[in-house]
Amino acid sequence: MSDSANDLVAQRRRKLAELRGRGNAYPNDFRRQHRAAALATEFGAKSKAELAASPVGTAVAGRLVLRRAMGKASFITVADETGSIQCYLRQDALGSAYEDFRALWDLGDVVGIAGTLMKTNKGELTVHAREARLLAKTLRPPPEKFHGLADTETRYRQRYLDLAANPAARELFRTRATVVRALRRFFDERGFLEVETPMMHPIPGGATARPFVTHHNALDVDLYLRVAPELYLKRLVVGGFEKVYELNRCFRNEGLSARHSPEFTTVEFYQAYADYADMMDLTEALLRDLLRAVGGGEQLTHDGEVLDFGAEIPRRRMLAVVAEAVGKEEADLAGAPALREVAAESGIATETSWGWGRLLMELFEAKVEDKLVQPTFIIDYPAEVSPLSRRNDANPLLVDRFELFAAGREIANGFSELNDPEDQALRFREQAALKAQGDAEAMHFDQDYVMALEHGLPPTAGEGIGLDRLVMLLTGSASIRDVILFPQLRGGSPATP
Repeated sequence: MSDSANDLVAQRRRKLAELRGRGNAYPNDFRRQHRAAALATEFGAKSKAELAASPVGTAVAGRLVLRRAMGKASFITVADETGSIQCYLRQDALGSAYEDFRALWDLGDVVGIAGTLMKTNKGELTVHAREARLLAKTLRPPPEKFHGLADTETRYRQRYLDLAANPAARELFRTRATVVRALRRFFDERGFLEVETPMMHPIPGGATARPFVTHHNALDVDLYLRVAPELYLKRLVVGGFEKVYELNRCFRNEGLSARHSPEFTTVEFYQAYADYADMMDLTEALLRDLLRAVGGGEQLTHDGEVLDFGAEIPRRRMLAVVAEAVGKEEADLAGAPALREVAAESGIATETSWGWGRLLMELFEAKVEDKLVQPTFIIDYPAEVSPLSRRNDANPLLVDRFELFAAGREIANGFSELNDPEDQALRFREQAALKAQGDAEAMHFDQDYVMALEHGLPPTAGEGIGLDRLVMLLTGSASIRDVILFPQLRGGSPATP
């Protein structure tokens, strides 16, 4: 902190000391009657004469964001969650409280003003104060709006300052809350049951990802923060819940980037007697519903391009889009050696252990994914990279899986679930072999889940959607950190200044 900033803090501490000498410096007996937006809506259109003829009493509270002291009368602006309201303070009406305002109040302080509504000569709705109280003294001055809060590190690391000073930041997180409510309403209306499954797993599973490890002292065992709730949700389908969903946190021990956070929110949902085509239909309906909920119709604009979710979303095979991207025929990419050669020509590093499916996936991610701007379902994923998906009836090298892409980002991942316990056991053994070879993201062999499948999982389809990326899309946010209130950052915890 600079010397000048230290001086400002010292001045505020001296004012706080004087307040403490008088009694409770942080009172909690002021009761607000209206918020700023409600006053503007109900009384903003009334004239000065109308308000004078029929006085309206009110009490407002919030942060002091502007002050214009003019001797025996002053104007201040108080901001709450909904907006701001001007207040008019006069010495003859407030007495010693007016002197306290002049001597002890600073920008950023939390204050309460009670009085009657009036209109100024310029027509601004104003509270004519009969009571003015300091409710919470701030010891640190608010950041200069056009400098301190333009710095993204400050905005993420001290989110409370961002929210206090930037209405747009508060609006973004209101939109996120709207999306969460709309998601729950969508699934509840269609007969899905919301459930909660464990956050700590004895065996990590449900996705190919590196887990976080913790230790349970009483049991003296290592546990894993979940990378996905999938295997527990499908156990519930085995148990007879035919439509379930969970909206909750997942954790993956991966790097930080504009699209990746080690702690993130997903919604996962499963439906018995459905397949991946049904999930794509459901996803289209869900996205249209969410867009309408946030006020965007069935379209949104991303980097100047209109993304249309109102029309049927095209469904394209992964091999076809990769062949198109590298200028080859599909037949030319039929084997692992051919894909390895194309990857080398494109400067994509590969490993000798990778088969045709992993190579195809790497080419897709490098050459296609970020170019999928308009909503697109990519289907027919390789079985090699889809250890929980049902094999395709026509081609066992592929699975009945899709991912939805828009604005160059993966939005959703779904598939017809693998419910053959012997095939699942084989896939787990293949994953375990990869883990033994050093693949930290490969899955463990989950014998309990295989046993659950042996009790019979009905034909089922499921899907996961990353809520954070979805909100990024709906709000036009460039980074996942923009849509997480307290994101993880390099160099310390979110709260580290």
